[in-house]
Amino acid sequence: MNFYKDKIIFTGGSGRFGRIFKSKYSFKNIYYPSKIKFDVCNYKSIRKFLKKNKPKIVIHAAAVSRPMSIHENYPEKSIQINIIGTSNLTIACMEMGIKLIYFSTNYVYPLNNKSNKEDDPVLPINNYAFSKMGGECAVQMYKNSLVLRIFMSERPFAHESAYTDIKTNFLYHEEVVKLVPKIINFKGILNIGGKIQSIYSFAKLSKTGVKKLQAKKTLKEKYFKNQIINIGKLSNLLKN
Repeated sequence: MNFYKDKIIFTGGSGRFGRIFKSKYSFKNIYYPSKIKFDVCNYKSIRKFLKKNKPKIVIHAAAVSRPMSIHENYPEKSIQINIIGTSNLTIACMEMGIKLIYFSTNYVYPLNNKSNKEDDPVLPINNYAFSKMGGECAVQMYKNSLVLRIFMSERPFAHESAYTDIKTNFLYHEEVVKLVPKIINFKGILNIGGKIQSIYSFAKLSKTGVKKLQAKKTLKEKYFKNQIINIGKLSNLLKN
């Protein structure tokens, strides 16, 4: 498959990540349908659009994400869009033989101070993570698919303070955007992340005046853990 030539449908083009993706890849072969034209909660809408446009690849980034409270207060919305919507899209892609790339999250892994690999056990840490895991369950049943468990954040860093004693391997949206064309031919599950560093060190890369916080003084015990994903598979893939 060729990212720059094959017809691609990108869902979620109006979201935070989607706007950055669209600004870099505003090519004629990539379509960014509106929610009206491509409603993931409506199977007929999905099938009609895909049948008409005949893409080789669907990149599925549309989802309910923040604020995280929405998943706790209105879980039905998360279920409808992140789980059922993704399942609808998976079935349609399966019927038409379309490659499906699904944007999941690193939060499907447990908080265990471990550098989690793609084949490690999962244990979503909140309702948002459960909703993304629910979408994964459908996508992983389709062999012509790629699940991206992504550890990413917007630039500049969204908060005024950051933890000095929790390590992560975040990437900024712009860095993830650059990776996508390089991995479209891969199938299965792939962790997407960056350099291991404290959240504070990461935050300073894009925002001046970030204040220091210590998680051990402010967080509940279960959240005071390093949140790292193993990106060995991604590194090997890019080398080859």
